[in-house]
Amino acid sequence: MADDTTTKFTDQEALDFHSKGKPGKLEVTPTKPMATQRDLSLAYSPGVAVPVKKIAEEPDSVYDLTARGNMVAVISNGTAILGLGNLGALASKPVMEGKAVLFKRFADIDSIDLELDTEDPDAFIDAVKHLGPSFGGINLEDIQAPDSFYIETKLKELMDIPVFHDDQHGTAIIAAAGLLNALDIVGKKIGDVKVAVSGAGSSAISVVSLIKTLGVKHENVLMCDRAGVLRPGRDKPMNQWQSAHAVDTDKTTLAEAMDGADVAIGLSVGGAFTKEMVRSMASNPIIFAMANPTPEITPEQVAEVRGDAIMATGRSDYPNQVNNVLGFPYIFRGALDVRARTINEEMKAACARALAELAREDVPDEVANAYGTRLQYGPGYIIPTPFDPRLISKIPPAVAKAACETGVARQPITDFDAYQHKLATRLDPSAAFLQKVYATVRSGETKKRIVFAEGEEEQVIRAAHSFQGQGLGQAILIGRDDKVRRTMETLGLSANHNIEIWNARESAQTQQYTAHLYGRLQREGYLERDCRRLVNQDRNAFGACMLACGHADGMVTGVTRHYNVALRNVRLALDPRPGERVIGMSVILAKGRTVFMADTSIAEYPTSEELADIAVQSAHAVRQLGFEPRVALTSHSNFGNPDTEHMRRISNAVKILDARPDIDFEYEGEMTPRMALNSRLREIYPFSRLTGDANLLIMPGLHSGGIASKLLAEIGGATVIGPILIGLSKPVQIVQTGVQVNDILTLAAIAAYELDTEHREWAETSKGRPQL
Repeated sequence: MADDTTTKFTDQEALDFHSKGKPGKLEVTPTKPMATQRDLSLAYSPGVAVPVKKIAEEPDSVYDLTARGNMVAVISNGTAILGLGNLGALASKPVMEGKAVLFKRFADIDSIDLELDTEDPDAFIDAVKHLGPSFGGINLEDIQAPDSFYIETKLKELMDIPVFHDDQHGTAIIAAAGLLNALDIVGKKIGDVKVAVSGAGSSAISVVSLIKTLGVKHENVLMCDRAGVLRPGRDKPMNQWQSAHAVDTDKTTLAEAMDGADVAIGLSVGGAFTKEMVRSMASNPIIFAMANPTPEITPEQVAEVRGDAIMATGRSDYPNQVNNVLGFPYIFRGALDVRARTINEEMKAACARALAELAREDVPDEVANAYGTRLQYGPGYIIPTPFDPRLISKIPPAVAKAACETGVARQPITDFDAYQHKLATRLDPSAAFLQKVYATVRSGETKKRIVFAEGEEEQVIRAAHSFQGQGLGQAILIGRDDKVRRTMETLGLSANHNIEIWNARESAQTQQYTAHLYGRLQREGYLERDCRRLVNQDRNAFGACMLACGHADGMVTGVTRHYNVALRNVRLALDPRPGERVIGMSVILAKGRTVFMADTSIAEYPTSEELADIAVQSAHAVRQLGFEPRVALTSHSNFGNPDTEHMRRISNAVKILDARPDIDFEYEGEMTPRMALNSRLREIYPFSRLTGDANLLIMPGLHSGGIASKLLAEIGGATVIGPILIGLSKPVQIVQTGVQVNDILTLAAIAAYELDTEHREWAETSKGRPQL
């Protein structure tokens, strides 16, 4: 599993992430109703007897009657945990839970982790082989070599379901895909290239095996361990898997192997490749330095000696990351969907080719938006990105087709077009949505200065530290310097954080901010001393003045104040944008879809005119977030039935939109949320103007909007972001009380994200900074 060096956090944050709420990262949720006695009778006794008899008579019906066909076991004994070594089965459980979560997130595969407390390979095999009836596939993880080879080989012989050691094959598949594209770019044929490999463990052997399957000649690959090149008869013995790749050659060292090589593959230790080795390689060298967290050589070091090299690493802060998450979820997805008996070399090769082909295609807008740049096939983009939404519909069909063609599929697919469409509906948008926001902010030419108003609060300090550590912008904490620094020290946060700390009571800008507030409020009953007191004592007012006077670009607050109180004090210093109103829009991420709701925090009982304005303004925001808005003005009724005063308020809002000439989005109403979100139900209303399910629900009032969004978050299983505050002249986001660090961080990132590039002017482009 690849290291993500761009995401920084403290040890305590990692512990909190795994312990807060329900400990761990997994839970079991029923897929059938369990509300009545009849439900329980059907689920267990006596109703369960019927499928039991059916499976006994027709074993393959287990795939239709149970979860087996979409269930993978992630199994380890903890003898090679990430880069930490042999820490035992119990210590491996957080990693195995994490792998199970990735299966669900990227391929909608249900997965359970199993940790076996044995280092005896035969005992391990004996335990796993009896689990076949429970699962559709087995993912082996973090098992030391050479035991991992022996265990996988024996289990594949003994079991009739896919057995896959991801540490070996996952890296191999992604690296092979990148190699195919790199060779294509430099114009070299795979059958001609010479390859030097640093490392002779499980991953390296699997990479070499796969690239040989794809066309690299055996005699052209020189593998090296600590003792040098794998050669027949050398002094240091080799295991049987290494011996299979031994080559009769006069070269004995890694330096000699790399001399004249076209390709260098590193799966060993940081620093294994030197500049001299790279300089000795053939023209247009291809270098895959995949040791983590320190690669065998960095791209910067290679650039110092070669300007013609193509590089890949295992790190996310460099181009061309070899990331296993591009492989294993989609390999198992394809294997499970044809009920494969095994994952063979042809299926792995098909996955590598499909990944290579995907990188050559035009990158869709959502990927370009998510990464803040238009990725284009070439030396800096030879491997697809992990959040490319096309992966789920492109890779599994290639794997499934190879399974069908090689005869290991129990249930071959006949209509691959239909299968691709079905796969596309499995995509979970939540991570992609947040990835877009974070990546866009991170890649901005100018880093935004974001105020964390309640800067003495522990969770705010941690959020600010993470915000700056992830490269999202400059964090500014409002608080007393000594108290903030003591809390940082207690939390174990780095002293070299470069976070700005502003003390409102001692700020040199007090007079400027007081004058700003007094100029706005003197005819509303405020004296100058009242404004000075606000600046000195209210951090929300102080932070808002920072934005108004061009000393910061955005703000997040709300941890210690109720939403309305925080908003009221912010608005003392800031106005809405001209012609707009301040509204709150919640983002609902659930069941494979993203739905926006507005207004969920400001307008108590909006008029028809106000509802129309909310629809226009929130539709614009949704589009800025990368979605094409389809708007439903919601109510308790559908198109006039029943006819109530409340209904007429909603339907009049639709008529107002009808009369506006500049509306450029789909809208419909009044309608219930159920009707808006279910195209099948809308079939009884053929006049409906929505061409697909609504993704923006305009709520009829604050009460219904607030209740609905909170209910979905608490018992509906949805992830709710926000409400996002829209319409102020400067970006301010207000979190709900009781939120966690990640919630603060997300809204801080949204504050730095330009929701409205048409109207918003960032203060840093036109105004100077105060001297601190």
